[in-house]
Amino acid sequence: MALVMQRGLLEFLVETAGRYGDVAHFRAGRNKYYLLSHPEHIRDVLVTHDANFTKGPALRNAKVTLGEGLLTSEDPLHRRQRRLVQPAFQPHRVAGYADTMVRYAERLADRWRDGQGIDSSEEMTRLTLEIVAKALFDAEIDEKVRQIGEAMAVTVTMFDRARTPLAPLLNRLPLPSNFRFRRSLKRVVETVERMIGQRRAGGEDRGDFLSILLNARDAEGGGGGMSDQQVRDEAITLFSAGHETTANALVWTWYLLAQHPQVERRLHGELDSTLPDRLPTADEVPKLTYTRAVVSESMRLYPPAWIVGRQARADYRAGDYMVPAGGVVLMSQYVVHRDARWWPDPLLFKPERWADKSAMDRRPRYAYFPFGGGQRSCIGEPFAWAEAVLLIATLARRWRLRLTPGQKVELLPTITLRPKRGIRMQLERRAGVNRLSLAGTEAV
Repeated sequence: MALVMQRGLLEFLVETAGRYGDVAHFRAGRNKYYLLSHPEHIRDVLVTHDANFTKGPALRNAKVTLGEGLLTSEDPLHRRQRRLVQPAFQPHRVAGYADTMVRYAERLADRWRDGQGIDSSEEMTRLTLEIVAKALFDAEIDEKVRQIGEAMAVTVTMFDRARTPLAPLLNRLPLPSNFRFRRSLKRVVETVERMIGQRRAGGEDRGDFLSILLNARDAEGGGGGMSDQQVRDEAITLFSAGHETTANALVWTWYLLAQHPQVERRLHGELDSTLPDRLPTADEVPKLTYTRAVVSESMRLYPPAWIVGRQARADYRAGDYMVPAGGVVLMSQYVVHRDARWWPDPLLFKPERWADKSAMDRRPRYAYFPFGGGQRSCIGEPFAWAEAVLLIATLARRWRLRLTPGQKVELLPTITLRPKRGIRMQLERRAGVNRLSLAGTEAV
């Protein structure tokens, strides 16, 4: 593992796949790892033989933060919980949040000033935090919700440790990081449990995700609902995943647009022609094809979810190699999304590649899997796509973001792929574009 320390984890994975092919084996301590980099092998693990795999050790260790939520739980609990949570992400529910997404994005656009310097990571994280708080808890960003966000930021740092075999031991040591983590997790749990208790007592259905979780009944499993602990674990999981991944997708999209003015011009052209005198709505999302292509290409190069891990229950054959029971299979979106076999000029930012239907038809399904796949694919994918497209469209109507010179942007692969020290950018107002209300009338 010396190469990991010397070059970094992402570089290690890319070099390992390039040198040893579609199935590569390495050890870390007592654990045996198998890096699978062919889309057919990935489909085989995530879909065809998914019953032979459990979540990897990292997500099992993450239960200390997320409990038994969808991200960490195993069948049969996972299957039952997914049935109960699924109604929150039905198309009409996602469409119902479009105005909320646009309203918060337009409010951010109002706060920005021409020539202002910002950290795009901070701005996008705050924006997606506001949206998930409204969607999940029907709550504005007040001090209570802000504290949850700050506490979740601390708990997310523990996912770095969750990837190590020593995580259970390290979590028990009297380390300053453990004290910070426990304080933060206690704040998150207490706040969410208080919200659940208040909502149970009041019996009010606000139409938010929390109401859906509280009122869900399992028609296939006797009609029972979730316990308060299950609601809490799902709420914390949705709150964490619901803003962290989208925020990073937006950050990398702005970063790429700033370096490719021809792509930015074409994006603005689509927005100006599709939304000449109105803000986007749910109905506009299918029409914003180039905007979606920009986001798709951004998530190809910088996938927020950059690796998937599974542990084999029994021996499993991957190509010519046998993965023994207990072996950990790794499938990296970062590696596969940059494979020249599936992506000509893989390091180039080319949103137009998403308009080439023949190339897309030839490409294996799991050459692109930013939301995972199979029974455990991200349940919030429809929400995330709608949110990313609407937020980029709303903000890019009025603003350009320019990279601040002299900074070094580095990748930090934690639970998501984020910039190590944020990304500093300068705001530039687009000439001739006015602020609009949701109804499409000019607001002065």
